[in-house]
Amino acid sequence: MRKILLLFLFAGWQSLSAQSLTYDVFTANVPDGWTKAENANSNINYTTINQQKKAWCRVALYKHTVGSGNLQNDFSKEWNDIVATAQPGVSTPVMSETLQVSGWSAITGTGQFMFDNRNCTVLVRTFMDGQRCASVMAMTNDPSLFDNTIQAFLGSVSLAAPASTGQPAVENTVQEPVSGGQQIQPPVPVATGFQFNTTNFDDGWTSVVKEEWVEVVKGDVRVLLHYPREEDKKYISQHDEATRFFWNLYVAPRYSNLRNFELLNYNMSYEPGHFAGGLLTDNKTGKDVWVTLFSKGKSGWIEILTKDKQSFVNAFGINNPDTYFSDWDPLVKLAGYNKFSVGKNDLQGKWSNDFSASNSYYNVYTGIYAGSSTYASRSTFIFLGNGKYRHEATSASGYTGTLMNVQQAKSSGNYKHMGDWQIWCSDVEKKARTYNAYFSCIKGGRILWLQDTGYGSYTAYGKIE
Repeated sequence: MRKILLLFLFAGWQSLSAQSLTYDVFTANVPDGWTKAENANSNINYTTINQQKKAWCRVALYKHTVGSGNLQNDFSKEWNDIVATAQPGVSTPVMSETLQVSGWSAITGTGQFMFDNRNCTVLVRTFMDGQRCASVMAMTNDPSLFDNTIQAFLGSVSLAAPASTGQPAVENTVQEPVSGGQQIQPPVPVATGFQFNTTNFDDGWTSVVKEEWVEVVKGDVRVLLHYPREEDKKYISQHDEATRFFWNLYVAPRYSNLRNFELLNYNMSYEPGHFAGGLLTDNKTGKDVWVTLFSKGKSGWIEILTKDKQSFVNAFGINNPDTYFSDWDPLVKLAGYNKFSVGKNDLQGKWSNDFSASNSYYNVYTGIYAGSSTYASRSTFIFLGNGKYRHEATSASGYTGTLMNVQQAKSSGNYKHMGDWQIWCSDVEKKARTYNAYFSCIKGGRILWLQDTGYGSYTAYGKIE
């Protein structure tokens, strides 16, 4: 068991220089002047304390162990051994996408915990080469002070050559067909002008950008994540009528000879699931295929193709859902495969997010209208081709008939890619920030999703210039 001990006996300042270190399978640059400690059976770590700001930081390299062959499983074990055992109250880690480092696959999780009445951040990056796994760790109670140092440390990490498995190291391995049939080869993506048009996920699914949808393949199952259309805004009061309308819009034009049609007439939920399926003949191939159409909430319309109904049931565990059926998660999660890396030349341009809301007030006793309030905000990134960017954040709020309170913040600096799934900005509202980043596809374009790794959820940005 390899724990982190929050015991700091020596003081030091954040260092701007670094020394090269080789330890077990790792080579990395560690900050000069930090206090070194080593557990011969487990890890080597370096610690510093900024006494003036009462801030501390530690980075560590852990010896490799025998891997399970599954990156997510290896990460979970490493996170439990390194972090959760020592800090039982640590939050569930926010996960990054898979990276390739020196031929090893890597995944990163970031969590929060309380220590000495301060919120602390801990990051674990686990590497796997198919036979071995190894991890590095960084933690601090002041991410803004030590972010640059931590990012420099992570960026410097390289590993020994992967163990020979008879196959080249790859990010993901194709799993056995989920329904026992012949595997489908991933389709060829369309040219989009973006660097990445295919994503291989750790759970065996592969997503490919197509003209009318994102096509997702695993084993002998194909999924089409249809891009939004203008017709999606159409309000249809009857649940079954709405499902039939979109079946005729998305499915019927490409198939014929419908048999064994199934339709969920109504689903008892504040966000009811739309579900229909049937055996059809594919007009393009002339072969029979079982087609399922599904939508719930913000999932969009999802089309699932299997060789027969039983193959669908085997893959997703859903069979003849009724009015009270609620376990839609296996289908809802499919929407998350509309996800693609951000290439180094993909960001150039102006990306903006707009939000607005209003509230109306009424007297609880008389019902008389008592006024309203409005809030609106905009966040804009302008990424330039020279590694520079500008950021503007504007918000306005107030009551109807009164002067609006307007606030604005502007910043600029340098940005860089931290792999294919993160970007770093040197100054956003007076702080250096690292964002988890990915694209989702719409017809003819993409949406940029950014999540500050320090807090918060993803925010969508559209390209306006």
